[in-house]
Amino acid sequence: MISMPPFQLLCTLIGLLLLPLHISSADPDPLQDFCVADLKAPTSVNGFPCKPEAEVTSDDFFFDGLSKEGNTTNIFGWSVTAANVLAFPGLNSLGISMNRVDFAAGGLNPPHSHPRATETGVVIEGKLLVGFVTTSNVFHSKVLTAGQMFVVPRGLVHFQLNVGEGKALLFTAFNSHLPGSAVLPTTLFASSPSIPDDVLTKAFRVGNDVIDNIKSKFSS
Repeated sequence: MISMPPFQLLCTLIGLLLLPLHISSADPDPLQDFCVADLKAPTSVNGFPCKPEAEVTSDDFFFDGLSKEGNTTNIFGWSVTAANVLAFPGLNSLGISMNRVDFAAGGLNPPHSHPRATETGVVIEGKLLVGFVTTSNVFHSKVLTAGQMFVVPRGLVHFQLNVGEGKALLFTAFNSHLPGSAVLPTTLFASSPSIPDDVLTKAFRVGNDVIDNIKSKFSS
């Protein structure tokens, strides 16, 4: 009979005990064809409750919002039309969504991050400088034209700047039905309530007058 050292035996038993926990922690396969969001119900942990199947219609699976050009008359010269679960209930629990991003000449999709998704995008029209910064503070960027794609790993700060002579159009896709977006300029300088000036002056090593001036540019 083969004997096993006590420490090795203990490690083996612990591994066998933890194995079922590891298996059960994986995302389960869907148990239904779809789960159209009931937007009138309160959200649950990872999405909206399902609309009763008897109330589901064909319209729940189609969305025409991305066919319409957005209004870019704002301080950044850009517009985002979101096709996430809030606008397109058929996406609920499927882990996908899209955006249409329109740019006026010189328009900027300001530095931002998506806390719940990786982003891919394809330029449809125009010329865009696309860039992101890694957690090691390395900046990656490239100028893209129609038909070219990019990917931004989940949670990393990124932007797109129209460097062409006219309008630009971009379509993006996410591996979340609600990726979320933290736009750095408004997050830092237009939050409610405001981040204390003492925090921002120390973070950016500038005086209160600079912070107040920046905040004034985002006030309504």
